[in-house]
Parts: sequence; C-alpha cells; structure tokens
Amino acid sequence: MKRVGVLALQGDVPEHWTAVQGVLPASHVQLVRSVADLRSVDALFLPGGESTTIGRLLDSTGLAGELRRKLAEGFPVLATCAGLILLARRLEPSPSGRDPTTLGALDIRVRRNDYGRQKESFEADVRVEGLAGGPFPGIFIRAPRILGVGSGVTAFAFRGSEVVGVRAGHVWGLTFHPELSGDPRIHRAFLDAVWGQNTEKPQSTSRTTATRTIPRATAHR
Repeated sequence: MKRVGVLALQGDVPEHWTAVQGVLPASHVQLVRSVADLRSVDALFLPGGESTTIGRLLDSTGLAGELRRKLAEGFPVLATCAGLILLARRLEPSPSGRDPTTLGALDIRVRRNDYGRQKESFEADVRVEGLAGGPFPGIFIRAPRILGVGSGVTAFAFRGSEVVGVRAGHVWGLTFHPELSGDPRIHRAFLDAVWGQNTEKPQSTSRTTATRTIPRATAHR
C-alpha cells in the first residue's frame, strides 16, 4: 500500500494524523517535516493552522520548492483551511499585509479570515458532491473564503450556495476542517479518488448537526 504524509510543521497536525489513521493502517501514515520525508510519501495532507507561519517554515526547510515541483507533476494533496490558503494562486490582501507566499497550485482567489474572529467560528452542514451518507459536518474556524474559481478548478463542496471546497485533478482544497469532525468520509473519498481503489478501514456514518458556535482556543491563520 502507498504511504500518506501529514505536513507536520505547525497547526492541527495531531487531528489530521488521527483522521488519516481512521482510514489507513498507522504503518502507512507518516509525518512530513523535511524534503526527504516528502519524497517518501505518495500523497499529502496540509493541515489548518497559521498560514503565514506554515509558509515561512515551508520556505526555511526547503519543502516549498520540493512541493511545488511535485505538485507540477500531479502529486495528490488535500489541504484544509490554512492549507487551502497556501495552495491558492491569488490572495486578496489582508489588513495586516502579512500574507504568505503561496504555492499557486489552485487557480482560485481567496480572502483569509473572512468569516470573522475566533469567537465567530461555527459548524454547518456541507454538501459534498458524490459523498454518500448525507451532509458533512463542516467546522469553520477563522476560515478563508473562496471568492473566485478559475479554469480547470471544480467546485464540489457547498455551504448553501457558497463554495467551500474545490479540486483540480488530484489537488483538493477545503475552507473547513474535516479532520476535526470525527467523520472520515472526506479523507477516505480523497484517497479513493487519487488511487482508484477502496481504502482498507470501514467507513463510519456521518453525524449531521445544526449550525452552532464552537468555542475553540486554537489559533488559526
């Protein structure tokens, strides 16, 4: 079986680690902190966190250049929240002026922190095209907003009529946090899509919840 990496520079790495292990055996999941680590995996999850911090660490470790190279070759990546920001081709300038340098793998226009402050984080049903089991519990924590979608990019996840998930080939980006939901369906769907086969662990049923505020202390973006 192929190996999956979780970028482990900053952010909600343990949550992604746990989520991927709900789909694959632990022996096939690896933390990625170096270029050598990245070269040893066949797909990568980019977690939420502080996009400016993750961007600086990608540069300082040499991972940014290697990841750009692999993305150009069709390397599969699923990015959530801050990870989506780092994959975007265009960012609307933030008031702080401290926007990260992005990898440009998704032809989308994004604005950081566009849903408000930490206390305004929320959970809402997300419709994911092709995903069985009903709505997905989307957790939005100081989330980015997708303002525009370019050619070659398909919107496939929606909160009402708003686009909250896009993909281009084997690169997926979500504004919300599936790794915090306890629902493995999106992680499983991504791996099944990029490898064309079913993953090994049984699929759990989804939990559907009404929109609500989520108190969470973790800093994002």
